[in-house]
Amino acid sequence: MAKARALSGIQPTSGSFHLGNYLGAVRQWVELQESHDTYYCVVDLHALTAGIDPAKLHDATLASAAQLIALGIDPQKSTLFIQSHVPAHNQLGWIMECITGFGEASRMTQFKDKSAKNGSDRTVVGLFTYPMLQAADILLYQPQYVPVGEDQRQHIELTRDLAGRFNSTYKEIFTIPEGYILKAGAKIYDLQDPTAKMSKSASSTSGLIELLDTAAANTKKIKSATTDAGREVTFDGVNKPGISNLMTIHSAFSGASIADLENEFADKGYGDFKSSVADVVTSHLDPIRERTNELLQDKGELTRLLKVGSEKAALVADETVRQAYNAMGLIPRG
Repeated sequence: MAKARALSGIQPTSGSFHLGNYLGAVRQWVELQESHDTYYCVVDLHALTAGIDPAKLHDATLASAAQLIALGIDPQKSTLFIQSHVPAHNQLGWIMECITGFGEASRMTQFKDKSAKNGSDRTVVGLFTYPMLQAADILLYQPQYVPVGEDQRQHIELTRDLAGRFNSTYKEIFTIPEGYILKAGAKIYDLQDPTAKMSKSASSTSGLIELLDTAAANTKKIKSATTDAGREVTFDGVNKPGISNLMTIHSAFSGASIADLENEFADKGYGDFKSSVADVVTSHLDPIRERTNELLQDKGELTRLLKVGSEKAALVADETVRQAYNAMGLIPRG
């Protein structure tokens, strides 16, 4: 019996993933490849909406692919590729734009928030059409499931609406995907502002644990993390968000339950606990950083792996576009 297909992607917004990327998403992607037919994509075209430095985008894209492999995405088990290597993404993206209402696009949270913050004159059109390209990213591969965080639910609903609209208007071409909402327990918060999700969009990197940082740099960030009044190592997300965030991180790496951590550190203070968090985090990240650097030092092999993945992805994507074009009456190229 064929495995159900799952697809997800990650933007190459910087040279290093952070802890939230790993614990909140990629670690669960690795688990999924054992039970699903998985497609994972570095979505470099989406990164263009933020304004880019070409050299940094180039390096960050390769670093993203290398980190996915170092974190456990196996190119023999998963189809790993770069979005821009498969032109069908843009082709189907235009079709999705042509069946999306202006009002639908205007209501998408990301566009609303950023255009309100920056003003319409400083908001690129690509940000407005971003969700339609994202829908194309998904629908090209006919997945049953799309692993996403809770904050991406709106995008999945739009994708489902567009797939259903196309199928009922033209021909039943697209699988209607379901959001595979990733486990909420892995949500990681900023070390300096533990009420905000750990994110590259933070005003400072001091609250980010970056996977490719040195052990010394990440240890310093953890030991400087904001904590709360008192010195008791107890979990209370409302009143003690700082220490609770560190406990979540420790538990995610060590496997110890929150109750076990509370017992172990009952007679100790925040300093001892932060040292323990630093130890379990850096011991886990050290081999990941080393493997990533090995891959980046052999760019020929890395690009070969990505070429294999893009060729495999293109076989599926091109067939989907062919069927969609045919259903809309577009003349096939002879």
